[in-house]
Amino acid sequence: MKSTVTKGNENLVTISLSIPAKEADEAYNSAASRISQHINVNGFRKGKAPRAVVERHVGVDRIQQEALDIVLPKCLNQAIYDNKLDVISQPVLKDYKFEHGKDLEITIEVETRPELTLGEYKSLNLKAEVPAEDSKAFDTALESFLNRHSSMELVLDRASSATDTVVFDFDGTCNGEKIQGGSAKGYALDLAHSNFIPGFAEQLVGHNIKDEFDIQVTFPADYHDEKLKGQPATFAIKINEIKQRVLPELTDEFVSKNTQFKTVDELKADIQKYVETQRENIKKSSAENAIFKSVVDSSSVEIPQRMIDREVESLKAEYQQRLSYQGMEWSKFVEAQGGEEEFGKTLVEDARARIKNSLIIDKISKEEKISVEQKDFSEKLSQLSMVYGLGPDQIVKQFGNSPEFLTTLSQQVINDKVRSFLVENNNFEYVEIKEKVEA
Repeated sequence: MKSTVTKGNENLVTISLSIPAKEADEAYNSAASRISQHINVNGFRKGKAPRAVVERHVGVDRIQQEALDIVLPKCLNQAIYDNKLDVISQPVLKDYKFEHGKDLEITIEVETRPELTLGEYKSLNLKAEVPAEDSKAFDTALESFLNRHSSMELVLDRASSATDTVVFDFDGTCNGEKIQGGSAKGYALDLAHSNFIPGFAEQLVGHNIKDEFDIQVTFPADYHDEKLKGQPATFAIKINEIKQRVLPELTDEFVSKNTQFKTVDELKADIQKYVETQRENIKKSSAENAIFKSVVDSSSVEIPQRMIDREVESLKAEYQQRLSYQGMEWSKFVEAQGGEEEFGKTLVEDARARIKNSLIIDKISKEEKISVEQKDFSEKLSQLSMVYGLGPDQIVKQFGNSPEFLTTLSQQVINDKVRSFLVENNNFEYVEIKEKVEA
């Protein structure tokens, strides 16, 4: 077989294949025999009809197509290998000449990976911003642990406080009309962590069980319901119950009964280790972001428009899938992003960034010979098992036969290994930043 490659615009490549007549005829005969296994021809058993009879029955074109399916995959793969092509799209058959006794001439068009000029990515001195160390991180983690083991107890001898949970009935009206979905009975609201309209939870503080009263609120200007945006509303309230969270006493007995540790000191040591690990993870993530941004900024590539268009469609599909899970309408979401034109620009920029990031990961992995090993798959499966609450074997059983799943898993592993490689091969100065306090 002979192959020649002609490069066109935007990374399109034309591959011309010339397959020897003998090999082409063998593929044609094999195709005719294969087709004869699946058709009924009067006077012949299945698979026994001569080639000429099969040709009259299904047509030469059908047999040639089947012959191409037989001969083309192997020959095309060989041509791609011989010419060192990095193909990123499905090959498109543009033309072919198939005549008995003559070489089979085939023209294929493929899209190749854009050539990326990689910037410096090793032995750099970079600054990585991290949040200022939280002196209360240990206390917060310990309190979180105690909260997980706390209990809710009824309050009977006082009014509600800002840290209580209140069980109440409410009925809302706006401009004299009932608010759709604005009423409920026996609703439990944690006043310290309310996701209600601003000002709602605060007005439930200081009331006793059986109190009935009205509260006044104003819906936010960006509220999702057009009729309620920026509008004042009244809610009739009736308090049914007040509950307070009671934390357990931290003793050796409590620790031994509720954890794998025997003493309070052992528990505190484990919490301290957790806090330190979290801090190190934050620093590692910050370092990854700093070096990757540096590599992105110093690298260059011309990305074909069709590649961007495909990525935009992929991003759209991902958004639509997430929105369907959340019960949101696509049109309303697009409107919230500034409309189709503005959101379209955002998608294009995101697509460019994602493609460039992917090309950088791919380039570095090849330069540094970073590959996926069996242990990498095992580690990634263990991580997924924690996320989905399934065992690694269950994940493999559920997704293992999906080529898309395996490809995605491999890409995630390579991405993680490249990012770790970049952190290990560069120098970082960690700069603490304080969170901005809004006036």
